[in-house]
Amino acid sequence: MPFAEMGHMGIERHKLRWNGWGWAEHRDPFSDQDEVWKWFATELGMPSLLATPARPLDDIGLPPSSLSAIDRHLLTVLLGNKAVRDDRFERAFHACGRSYADLLRLRTGDLSDAPDAVVYPGTSQDVLKVLAFASERSIAVVPFGGGTTMTGGITPRRNGHNAVLSLDLSAMEAVEIDRDSRTASIEAGIYGPALEAALAAEGMTLGHCPQSFEFSALGGWIATAGTGQQRLRYGDAEDWLLGANVATPRGMLHVSSGSAAANPQLRQLIAGSEGTLGVITRATVRVHPLPHVSTGRAYAFRDFESGAAALRDAARSGVGAAMLRLSDSDETRLCRELSEFEEPASLLEQGLSHLLRLWHYDEPCLLVAEFEGSRRSVAAARRALFGIARNHGALPLGPAPARRWQRNRFRAPYLRDAMLDRGLGVDTMEASTSWANLPNLYATLKSALTEAVAGTVPRPLAHGIILCHLTPAADSARVAFTYIFPRMLADEIGQSQAIRRAGLEAIAQNGGAPVRRDLDGHERLRLSRVEDGIAMEILRAAKNTLDPKGILNPGKLFPL
Repeated sequence: MPFAEMGHMGIERHKLRWNGWGWAEHRDPFSDQDEVWKWFATELGMPSLLATPARPLDDIGLPPSSLSAIDRHLLTVLLGNKAVRDDRFERAFHACGRSYADLLRLRTGDLSDAPDAVVYPGTSQDVLKVLAFASERSIAVVPFGGGTTMTGGITPRRNGHNAVLSLDLSAMEAVEIDRDSRTASIEAGIYGPALEAALAAEGMTLGHCPQSFEFSALGGWIATAGTGQQRLRYGDAEDWLLGANVATPRGMLHVSSGSAAANPQLRQLIAGSEGTLGVITRATVRVHPLPHVSTGRAYAFRDFESGAAALRDAARSGVGAAMLRLSDSDETRLCRELSEFEEPASLLEQGLSHLLRLWHYDEPCLLVAEFEGSRRSVAAARRALFGIARNHGALPLGPAPARRWQRNRFRAPYLRDAMLDRGLGVDTMEASTSWANLPNLYATLKSALTEAVAGTVPRPLAHGIILCHLTPAADSARVAFTYIFPRMLADEIGQSQAIRRAGLEAIAQNGGAPVRRDLDGHERLRLSRVEDGIAMEILRAAKNTLDPKGILNPGKLFPL
């Protein structure tokens, strides 16, 4: 039989952290290591770090729900009692995404944007019912997905409507696999691990693996196309998305690349629409057989420039790596320091460190590569990358650093929560540019972030740690900066905005383009003033056609 169907696996919301990342019971192993935080204090020019715990939910007031009793009753008639929830935890959990600014608000107890209720549809028809009802009753609806967005795109704004609902699709997880055509039809609420488990049971994989993988959903990957995907082999949502069912207040929109009547232009419009045009309820995606071999290798470069040149050549020559990721010297050093706090270096790693010093790799930059496929294809890809890396002066480090990176790849958001408990801020910013312009953008953006952080820290001589990694495409490069800094507790949001403004200005003035998924509505609005006005008019026309009363994610500016 070519088809296989998997049932619902579910994720229990109450086991997740309402004001942070991931499982509520998870505790980062660095949380209780005083040596780690003393090291951070020294690195940041601070005498010590302050304890800044989050306010417990029981101590926080919630605004009264604006959803009328009759509307709430009608929703329970449409969906059932268990599918409509307005208790304290549900409203707080769905109040916003998980950007740095979002977490600051949640941790200080600002729940002013909590939705009036949360609805859990079980089918595509349920979603259509909710949207038709909400349009008739002037109730805003904001799709939630996994809730991991960094853009503010799921903050439930009323924008003049009578109430606002958060639409949580996590009960919609069915997977139907066609092994013969190598496609799968999947409900949009399924989370990354459940999706890959269902596909793996049939010997298949989607291969999409953003850092939010553990707690993000398929619909969110599509609606925010460009989710920081690092895997070259399978691409981003725009590459593997074949079609989707999109619920709108006007009815169900069937978007597919399989016929002229449902052309790929609509598919491209939905990918990245961020819940403003409709709600993705099911998607047809291209899947692949599980690789026979999956392995990693690491290389050390003397500087960022030579590592970037190697990645450029690898991308242009079509080296068959599943993932390539180059850390600059500061990110390489931070990762090494944290690793040594967690577990002593092995004899092999000690030997490699000695070799790096002996050969004058004083500030090495680490390249991690993943290879997947048949034994023959993996061997060929490894040989090709080895040759390119050697031509640019790299020292091969073997598989151990790559394995360590693989083990810790989803750990950063948990570490961010631990940092927030210690008076530290941590945020990210991404930009793409041409390979020719990469050295200029890297240097100027890093300098701008360094200066902006130094200008907003709470005491003289304090500063930040500015980290960067690079991922390649054939015709462009993407730099992702992470900046860690002591928080200005009297004006945390103002400090965050000042640093981001400086970074965005450096990108705009130095030939880069910000990665749109990183931008909130205000930043998008500011940038759109210099963009193509006709394109905005086309998007508004689509919005008016599909959502004439403007109930879907109102106030969210369209991505361009």
